[in-house]
Amino acid sequence: MTDILTITLNPALDLSTTTDRVVPGLKLRCDPVAADPGGGGINVARVAAELGGSARAFVALGGPTGERLAAALEDLGLPMVRMQSPGETRESLAVHDRATGGQFRFVMPGPDWMPNDVDEALRAIACAVPPGGIVVLSGSQPPGVPVEFPTRLCAALAERGARIIVDTSGPVLARLAQGTDPAPAVLRMDSAEAEELAGRDLVSRADSAGFAAELVARGAAERVVVARGPDGSVMAGPDGLWQVDAANVTVLSAVGAGDSFVGAFAFGLAEGRPAPEALALGAAAASATCTTPGTQLCTRDMVLDMLPGCGASRITPPSG
Repeated sequence: MTDILTITLNPALDLSTTTDRVVPGLKLRCDPVAADPGGGGINVARVAAELGGSARAFVALGGPTGERLAAALEDLGLPMVRMQSPGETRESLAVHDRATGGQFRFVMPGPDWMPNDVDEALRAIACAVPPGGIVVLSGSQPPGVPVEFPTRLCAALAERGARIIVDTSGPVLARLAQGTDPAPAVLRMDSAEAEELAGRDLVSRADSAGFAAELVARGAAERVVVARGPDGSVMAGPDGLWQVDAANVTVLSAVGAGDSFVGAFAFGLAEGRPAPEALALGAAAASATCTTPGTQLCTRDMVLDMLPGCGASRITPPSG
C-alpha cells in the first residue's frame, strides 16, 4: 500500500445546520450545528483512510478555529502534518432548507499568505512526502498563494518520485490547463469547469472525454478526469478514454462528493489498481457521499455497496 499525503492550505471548520425555510430579512431559527473538519485535502484523506489507506493530512492551521479543527482531526484519528497558518483558520456554513430541500453554502476566503509562507509550505511538504508516495492537492488556495503553486509543488517533489493528483478550480485550474512542466500525474475538474476551459458545451461523455484528451496532449497532466455529476465521470490518459457511471441514488447533500471521489481514486492507485478501476472506486465513493446529510462522508461499506453499479468501460473515439 503506497502512502498518501493530502495537502490542505486553506482548511475550514465546516458548520452545517437545517432551518424550515431560507428567506431574506428574517431571523432563521436553526437546528443544532454540526461541526466537522473540512477543506478538500482533509476530506480526501478521511475517505482514503476510511477505505483502508495509509493517509495523512498536511494542513495549515491558525488561531482558535485552527485549534478546534486540529482537535476534530485528532478525534477522528486522522494522522496530521501541521503547519502554522499566517492567520485564523476559516469557517464555512451549509444550511439545508427543509421546505425546498435546497442547500445554501457559504464559503469564506481564508487568511492572506505571503511569499515566505508559500516557500515554507513547499519545504514542509517535501519533507513529509515518502519516496514514491501519492500526493493530493485539493481544494481552494488561500489568498496570496500564486497560481503556479501546483507546478512548483511538482518540481519540489520531483526527486521524491511522488505521483501528484490535483483537484482545483478557477485561475489555478486555468493555468494548469495551458500545459505545465513538470505536470501532475492526474488533473480532475467538474463538467462546468471543463466547459469554461473548453469554451464550448460538452454535452456527451464523448465530448468531455475528447476535451480531457486535448488537455493531456497539451501537457496539463498525464491523466485528466472530468466529473459529469449524475452522468458519471470520464478519464483520458495513456491507456485511452474511459467512462464510469454514477450510482442511481437520491441526493441528500453533494457536500464532499468530489473530495470523496478523489480520496477513493487515490486509494485505488495506492492499492495498485489500474486507473480505470480507481476511477470506478471514485465514482462509487462520490455516489455514496451524496446519500449522506450535511457534511457527512461515505463509509467503506457504502462504497463497496455502490461499486457494482459504477463499472468502468472504454469510450471509442469517433472515427475521422
